[in-house]
Amino acid sequence: MIITNIQDSSTIEAPHPAFKTLFDYLKSHQLADMPIGRIELDGERLFINNDNPTLRSAEEQTIEVHRRYIDVHIPLDHEEIIGWKTTSLCSDLASDYEEEKDRMFYNDRPSTYITLHPGEVCICFPEDGHAPIIGTGTMRKAVAKVRVEEQGWTQE
Repeated sequence: MIITNIQDSSTIEAPHPAFKTLFDYLKSHQLADMPIGRIELDGERLFINNDNPTLRSAEEQTIEVHRRYIDVHIPLDHEEIIGWKTTSLCSDLASDYEEEKDRMFYNDRPSTYITLHPGEVCICFPEDGHAPIIGTGTMRKAVAKVRVEEQGWTQE
């Protein structure tokens, strides 16, 4: 997991070749002013889901894991708490992996929580079990999906 300010993204663009494209887009567009829905930057390789989720309590939120995509969580107008636990320590499987939706869930509790503010991003790799959208009320939020195995980049 990587947490940084969008304006400081140049220091963390190296892990994946699509990160620069994503962060350049985020710096030049006001996602909170854009309609809810999918924003395609590079087809299935790189896209953004612009949403308005209802936040949940830490107790009711489960850990999610993805295999094909890196998640980049981007709060737009409200702080968000995200729980984290490495998948190597997750053991209480809540649902089998859904290939079409690229997700599976665990009942394990996160080992740590972070508070993410507008202007910051949280990058969750496939080994990062994460429990997002924790808090109260609703928020504008975007989640960028970055394909893991693209342009020669693979998870080791």
